[in-house]
Amino acid sequence: MAFSIQDINPAMAEVVLALGICVVLLVDLFVSDRWRDVTYLLSMAVLALTAWVAGDIGADVQTVTFSGSFVVDPLARILKLFAMAVVATVFLYSRGYLKDRDLHKGEYYLLGLFGLLGIMVMISAYSFLTMYLGMELLSLSLYALVAFDRESPVGAEAAIKYFVLGAIASGALLYGMSLIYGMTGTLQITEIAAALRQAGPDQVITLIGLAFILVGIAFKFGAVPFQMWLPDVYQGAPTCVTLFIGTAPKLAAFALVVRVLVEGMGSVALSWEAMLSVMAILSLGIGNVVAIVQTNIKRMLAYSAIGHVGFIFLGFSTGTRAGLEASLFYTIVYVIMAAAAFGITILMSRKGFESDQLDDFKGLNQRSPWFALMMMLVMFSMIGFPPMAGFYAKWWVLAEVINAGHIGLAITGIVFSVIGAFYYLRIVKLMYFDDAVDSTKLVAPADMRFVLSLNGLVILALGVFPDGLIAICNRAFG
Repeated sequence: MAFSIQDINPAMAEVVLALGICVVLLVDLFVSDRWRDVTYLLSMAVLALTAWVAGDIGADVQTVTFSGSFVVDPLARILKLFAMAVVATVFLYSRGYLKDRDLHKGEYYLLGLFGLLGIMVMISAYSFLTMYLGMELLSLSLYALVAFDRESPVGAEAAIKYFVLGAIASGALLYGMSLIYGMTGTLQITEIAAALRQAGPDQVITLIGLAFILVGIAFKFGAVPFQMWLPDVYQGAPTCVTLFIGTAPKLAAFALVVRVLVEGMGSVALSWEAMLSVMAILSLGIGNVVAIVQTNIKRMLAYSAIGHVGFIFLGFSTGTRAGLEASLFYTIVYVIMAAAAFGITILMSRKGFESDQLDDFKGLNQRSPWFALMMMLVMFSMIGFPPMAGFYAKWWVLAEVINAGHIGLAITGIVFSVIGAFYYLRIVKLMYFDDAVDSTKLVAPADMRFVLSLNGLVILALGVFPDGLIAICNRAFG
């Protein structure tokens, strides 16, 4: 089937990114390790150009192209722009880390760009096939990134575990999609929605397919009981890769839920809302409780991520537009907080030393009062302490859960948030009340220090002035 330029225009951001990847790949072939910053700068230029193109597409209308397989709407535009900003931040935080470990290779930036392309395809996917292709492009990039340090046996083990479990989850998702295809005779999300409304919510095949699809969704989010890969991958991967995994893919997972469940399977919403409620409770419980006993900061943040996914699922479980907006707000705020937390962890690392133990944060206030303050802002925000962005994110989700009549879910969220405060406050205690065991001065490029400081201050600003981000979330579902 031939496509005209009008059909391609809505996907122009993806086209520009794909062409940019080809340019970066070709240039990197002729760049020596000494001049690897050229690849970094070119990758950042590609991100800027892609963002400029994406900013002009899908501002206020929905456009469907490629025979109904690709959609551009306000939600897609917002998620893509945030994803590009996050990936650019990840690249900036990662450059010094990679240089210190002789890992500053073009492959890191190329795999990151390929992963971003998969994220963007997932965000705009309007058919099960397009969604699956985008998800696999993202997943394959992440598998390679986890094993990026070829000299690390822990990284290789984590990559193998991630690959095997990811393949199982992808197979479950694909099988669920095939059952829905057999039931409806189509892969297009709008047509699936119409067919399921006509068939009714009680079809056994539909419910079985939904269950398998939820396995894939829960795996991509890292929700219980499909979270087993998350702590090992977070710990085993280089910290700069953990930073990537813990941020941008969460935006793609959010789009996966909206496109497949909300827009495609809304007629069986009562079923998937109940399943998401159960996974939310389990994620809140296991994530916050198990995080308490961790001594590795990356494992602690992994279990913290599981707990935060529980809050995101609470918003989805309401089945209301306001609940979706609250979940989007929470997802964006969490990504910003995670970027800052891993960024400070990278800042504290140096050549020959990984700052991945909780004890490494002892006396950080003595070494750098400013970045100790930034880390404290992150920890308070993750607790949900006012006036941080995390407070408003949790408050909005809980308010919508209560408005939907799920008082028990709201109480569960509050209880486990209180429990989770323990391990966040432990970091603050180590930074401010324990003596430093390492007096080495924190050294980082000026651009990283500036952006990392801005990252921390944004968390405070979004808590004090949340109206701007709230308006963006409202417009996403307008």
